[in-house]
Amino acid sequence: MFVSHTISQPGHALLGGLPRRLSRWLTRGLLIWLTRLAVASLAVAAAFSAAQTPAASDATPAATDIAKQASPPAKRPVDLALVLPLDAPAYARAAEAVSAGFVAGAGAAGGRTTYVVIPHAEDGVLEAFETARRSGAKVIVGPLIRDDLRIIAQTYLELPWTLALNQSEDAASGPVQLFTFSLAVESDARTIARRMHDDAVQNVAIVGDETPLMKRFAGAFATEWLLRSGTAPNSFRFDPAPEALTVLKRDLAKKTPDAALLAVNGSDAPLVKPFLGTIAAYASGLVFDQKSEATLRDLDGLAIVEIPWLVSPGAPEFARFPRRDFGSASLERLYALGLDAFRIAQALMDGPPRQFVLEGATGHVMLAEGRQFVREGRLAVFRAGQLVPLDGGR
Repeated sequence: MFVSHTISQPGHALLGGLPRRLSRWLTRGLLIWLTRLAVASLAVAAAFSAAQTPAASDATPAATDIAKQASPPAKRPVDLALVLPLDAPAYARAAEAVSAGFVAGAGAAGGRTTYVVIPHAEDGVLEAFETARRSGAKVIVGPLIRDDLRIIAQTYLELPWTLALNQSEDAASGPVQLFTFSLAVESDARTIARRMHDDAVQNVAIVGDETPLMKRFAGAFATEWLLRSGTAPNSFRFDPAPEALTVLKRDLAKKTPDAALLAVNGSDAPLVKPFLGTIAAYASGLVFDQKSEATLRDLDGLAIVEIPWLVSPGAPEFARFPRRDFGSASLERLYALGLDAFRIAQALMDGPPRQFVLEGATGHVMLAEGRQFVREGRLAVFRAGQLVPLDGGR
């Protein structure tokens, strides 16, 4: 038998001498078998390689542990966030005084309440409030500026409990979480009207200028006086010209008022007070800042509504709070505002209290209708160049 050594197709060396059809059939079968064997070998190799490599599920915990070790611990939410225009040059000094009072109040409380101070520039109140919200604060204290309060009242529907340090008509119609507390001249005006009514005053005169602040002061007084007495006060426009002051004195003499409200700036009060003669005169202490000895002499006998922090600095209830020398009565009032704001914010942490009364640095503070924390200052009088309590400030 002749055996060929020529291999024209795989397997022919094994199949030489068989019939051609059978040889082709066996060759095809051998090719299929070899292919399957190769595939099986590759599968075994892949399985062996996989057995040497940790499974993804085994690697994940280790990677997670490393990530946990590398990540900083999550910050705990703070209790209070104080939002102030500390980066706005026009308001920075006022904001610093409020912040100092707030921090002093927190220190006097023993540090049990956590807080963060968030500064902002003139156009940055919205971003600052977003930062305060992200801090997880239970209560936001601020804003300080009236225009910023309008923005917050008109923009935000979802706020944590918020204590604005100003007042605005927009606040009453704003979110239900928004409360207000401020050093408002309107409060002083109402206190004076009540005192005059208690003293059985019948005829009242208002001497006022045209500034927006004093118009608000005079308007609040007139409204309260009308509600209590049923009669409208007589109004006289203030003019600093000497001849105008002489006319004012003559006109007042014709009306014979029992008392007068001075709705003028602090620098103008010493000009008009001597022209009132013996008429009992009242004003808001908020308009006075630094007073010279000559000014104090001209103000002798003038009764004002002032904050207890300035009227009674040695009062026992203030002994635990540090004092700061700002060189300005206006800034000291804002410091006192910060002191009281901290204590009010503490009371808001678990939601608005049903009743709230505080004998604070700014006065007698109560929670009133309209989500307002209203304050009543202390009545005091200038005597011999000193500001002293008036009859206990009833």
